[in-house]
Amino acid sequence: HVQLVESGGGSVQAGGSLRLSCAASGVNLVDHGMGWYRQAPGSDCELVSQIESDGEKYYAESVKGQFTISRDIAENTVYLRMTSLKLEDSAVYYCAAAKIIGRILLDGERCGEFSPHNYWGQGTQVTVS
Repeated sequence: HVQLVESGGGSVQAGGSLRLSCAASGVNLVDHGMGWYRQAPGSDCELVSQIESDGEKYYAESVKGQFTISRDIAENTVYLRMTSLKLEDSAVYYCAAAKIIGRILLDGERCGEFSPHNYWGQGTQVTVS
């Protein structure tokens, strides 16, 4: 049984920072790509960042230089450090893990909904004001 448990969301002023955490069980992050999507009201689900099973990192253009993804293999946890937060970063952030070993996360998903490709966390709200 796969569980992705997120924490670290909340409210922050523009220019501030937050760190999201995603503790995984049932999947091993050295075997499965993991990362973060976000969805703001009225917007599509966006793949923000991922860290592949071999440690390769990906960032959406919109967050390059602003967000940093990392992982703790011993804790089987993925982190997303978000700095210089802007109003447009407000969204529900979802942790996700690729279902198939060695696969990466893909764009075009529906955040938090059943997917043949991804496991999902419950989502955590980030509000920038």
